[in-house]
Amino acid sequence: MRYLVKQSEANHQPPSLDLRNWLTFVKRWDIIVDSLWIIPERDSSGAMGVLHHGEFIPQIPRQAILRFTRPYDLVVDPFVGYGTTLVECQRLGRNGIGVELEPQIAEVAKRRLCEELNPYGVRVEVVEGDSREIDFQHLLAERGFSEASLVIAHPPYHDIIKYGKDPRNLANAPTLEDFLRSYGKILDNVLTVLAKGGYYVLVIGDKYAEGEWVPLGFYTLSETLKRGLKLKAICIKNFEETLAKRKQIHLWKYRVLKSGTFFFKHEYIIFFQKSI
Repeated sequence: MRYLVKQSEANHQPPSLDLRNWLTFVKRWDIIVDSLWIIPERDSSGAMGVLHHGEFIPQIPRQAILRFTRPYDLVVDPFVGYGTTLVECQRLGRNGIGVELEPQIAEVAKRRLCEELNPYGVRVEVVEGDSREIDFQHLLAERGFSEASLVIAHPPYHDIIKYGKDPRNLANAPTLEDFLRSYGKILDNVLTVLAKGGYYVLVIGDKYAEGEWVPLGFYTLSETLKRGLKLKAICIKNFEETLAKRKQIHLWKYRVLKSGTFFFKHEYIIFFQKSI
């Protein structure tokens, strides 16, 4: 489904879940309430027309934003990458701040925001920097915000895709332990601005290393739970479209048969709530 908000909707309020009229909302926005997310194709409307290797699909932040924020709330993304979360904020009438370490990737995100309509006049911004070091409280205060209702985190799946050469990039972490340690530092930092009762959404997948399945999803889940967050849901998203495997499906089937493993067809979308 494609939900590019038209300029004609600018005089209306942004979409907001109202439990008194929940069925209309669910149908209008294709709200997913199950833990298995079958999404047949990526939304490539508007500024999302070009797919970049490793970015997640717009439907993921869209679902989180529509479920767990109200109009004009603030959403923070400490791994904003190519700007998917912020594009959805702009479309849906939520303010958004995203942090990106790699300048060339941040430029793609900024360009996308310029290409996308902003019918509700929200503030969306890409900030270049390291989410371990940025003072999120100061960053928000400078922009007139005190807290975020939602944090969406889509970290690199360790070293399976190289997003840049900066050694601080989690994709360049020399070991799994270093990756998890850096992830934990970013988590500690960004949670300082998540409101009590707010949601933290982790989008992550697993990987292979030397013929062995490495459960990054479970490792990062465990690391996140150490911060006292309440686990609300573990959702599994099926995916068909990947740049790495496109037009090579039979080759990948042969490889998994040969190596005695299975073909990756999922990633995790894990929902936590801040209760303290």
